[in-house]
Amino acid sequence: MIKLYGMPKTRSMRVVWALEEIGAEYRFIPVDLVTGEGRTPGFLALNPGGKVPVLVDGDLVLTESAAICTYLGDRFPESGLVPRCGTVERGLYDQWCYFVMTELEQPLWTIGKHKFALPKEKRVPEIKDTAIWEFQRAAALLASGLGEKPYLLGDNFTMADLLAAHTLAWARSARISHNIDLLDDYRQRMMAREAFQRTLAVEKG
Repeated sequence: MIKLYGMPKTRSMRVVWALEEIGAEYRFIPVDLVTGEGRTPGFLALNPGGKVPVLVDGDLVLTESAAICTYLGDRFPESGLVPRCGTVERGLYDQWCYFVMTELEQPLWTIGKHKFALPKEKRVPEIKDTAIWEFQRAAALLASGLGEKPYLLGDNFTMADLLAAHTLAWARSARISHNIDLLDDYRQRMMAREAFQRTLAVEKG
């Protein structure tokens, strides 16, 4: 059975959501990063970075939420959540996944690092305004790419939408606005999905 090591309200939510969309059997193993469980020898043997999520599927140990979501889509091709390799759709899918991780999420994590994650002496609080500006520019590009389509790739929901919607929700929870109604509607539609509602239940325990 697939094992997922994660913590509620972190990037591991993306993987729970992905597993619920697929309908795969899995075991969610909580890791309390706040109390230091991510720094124990047992967990560091899985992920030397001490972060979640970590997916264990047989002999495979995989980290990085976007990589895990894509792996799961490939692992369960009948789900239709990741386009087949070598297709135009897969190229566009990869484009949007990389965009979300490097452009849309990056400024949010910059804010988080300089607010709580980095050692106090390494934090630069003044970076927040620049990071918000970066996020808003990326959000505008996301909205332009989405346009009037229901999903980033057109008519079908993919893991790229999952990653984008989760990142938009992250911004909302951090009270960082993009001021784009189209993206608010998009996020709400993605999170109205039954699989996401099951994800919330899993995280609540």
